[in-house]
Amino acid sequence: MTDEKSHLRTTFNQVALLYDQIRPGYPEALFDDVVSLSEITPDGRILEIGCGTGQATVPFARQGYRILCIELGENLTKVAQKNLAVYPQVEVCNIAFEDWIIEENAFDLVISATAFHWLDPSIAYKKTAQALTSSGAIALFWNEHVHSDASNGFFEEVQELYQSLAPQLVKDDEPPLREQKVPNKTNEIQQTNLFAEVVYRSYRWDATYNSASYLNLLNTYSGHLNLDQITKARFFHALAELINTKFNGQITKGYLTTLYVAHLL
Repeated sequence: MTDEKSHLRTTFNQVALLYDQIRPGYPEALFDDVVSLSEITPDGRILEIGCGTGQATVPFARQGYRILCIELGENLTKVAQKNLAVYPQVEVCNIAFEDWIIEENAFDLVISATAFHWLDPSIAYKKTAQALTSSGAIALFWNEHVHSDASNGFFEEVQELYQSLAPQLVKDDEPPLREQKVPNKTNEIQQTNLFAEVVYRSYRWDATYNSASYLNLLNTYSGHLNLDQITKARFFHALAELINTKFNGQITKGYLTTLYVAHLL
């Protein structure tokens, strides 16, 4: 892992409460699909890698699963522990997944929500496989930003602000991807030769933000958090002005939640 990536994966810990309040969750149908596709039994045990504040943990905890959550950020861990305090079968540990001592053959399901990409895949997949029982499964899911007609061109127009005020955040000049163009991670999982056929599901949905809530959302992204204060202030001011004047104080962001489930070979 590069030094920059290692640093960026820790930035969320700075804004744990805001992360808990503003980050979008996941469609309810996804949790039902994870349970059915993984074939986990009601008494099964789950390992969650990078639980954050527990947004994706709670739906499984409600169903009574025993869950061990691994979270790198100390502040995120504290928020997750508070959110999950009513579920005595859930434990949240403040440790990097790389440093966690494997409980081999101990889990029926390993999940990771918008977190697995921060790990070195050559380590993460092997360690995950070792933690699973012989009939266990992995379930990885992400929220991806995609094009929405309801955004009325906001994300295409905002590219100009990024280029002029925060060019370090410009990866390319392309607007949000169409959902059909979102990269598929099936091959990455299958090429590990650790898992059987990967089952893919996707869920398309929109979320609406006003200027304040959208800036709060951006303030939970690693790249935006890493901006110096002057750059961030100028950029956020220009963004708020754009939303409030040209988009009547409200924008819509398109999401595609992608899910990959595979059983151990």
